[in-house]
Amino acid sequence: MVRRGWRLGAVAGMTVLVAFCASGPERPEAVRTAADVGPLPADRYNYTPHDYQRSQRASAVLIRQCMADRGHPDFPLDPRYPSDPLAAVAVGTDYGALDLEAAHRWGYGWDPAQHPVSVPRGRRMTDAEYADWPDCNAEANRRLMHGIDLKRDWLYAGTRAIEVDKAVKRDPRLRAAWDQWSRCVAAQGFTRYPDPGAAFADHAWQRDSSGNTRHTRRERATAVADVICKRRHHTVEVWHAVRAQQQAADIARHRDRYTAGLQALRTYRANIAEVLRKLG
Repeated sequence: MVRRGWRLGAVAGMTVLVAFCASGPERPEAVRTAADVGPLPADRYNYTPHDYQRSQRASAVLIRQCMADRGHPDFPLDPRYPSDPLAAVAVGTDYGALDLEAAHRWGYGWDPAQHPVSVPRGRRMTDAEYADWPDCNAEANRRLMHGIDLKRDWLYAGTRAIEVDKAVKRDPRLRAAWDQWSRCVAAQGFTRYPDPGAAFADHAWQRDSSGNTRHTRRERATAVADVICKRRHHTVEVWHAVRAQQQAADIARHRDRYTAGLQALRTYRANIAEVLRKLG
């Protein structure tokens, strides 16, 4: 699952820990965490962290069965590669920094003790196993995607997300909210960023290979100003309302395609459930 915006993305071998945001009809006095806003209209059409966990389990048991058929009867469920790939952690929300205490301590990064890089629990694959693993992995993917038109229906909401985000960023209400937030941050002596995403992604924070920052005094102070200004001007509430409206409008315009995408996601979940029921 990929979230858009300024968060670090995932590549092969990376683990991504994401605080997912949502929105609802009742607004708190100030948004302090991603959980303070409830579901967005497009959320039900998207792959979830729970889907990811179950798909990983289903894929693992299918791969193990395939590897056994190829002469590797003790292949682990969670193997390490013959050589370890680069691993990274990305922690954030679609709205940037929200937690004031975390901003004080970690700026635009995070406590590495709270978000360690995930390491496979199984033994390392042998070279012979690794030679057969790609074919078994592809076979597992085909099994889990059975009955799904990948080109047309799979995660259709994700294919629309870029266009929807463009509409969100063009919305005059959000432009005004970002401008107000930007002036607020600058008034406290910091860079006048065009939007919270630019503050989060500033190269001055010197992210390392894991994606974490250096937590410098300037970074932490900027993140604190960022959060305070969001709360003062209800930036996230406006942002969320615009996202919800634009998503709802896009769903209404492309109802049939969204419905087909949701059916594909349900088929995928059913395939996973069947695999786990039989092999899991």
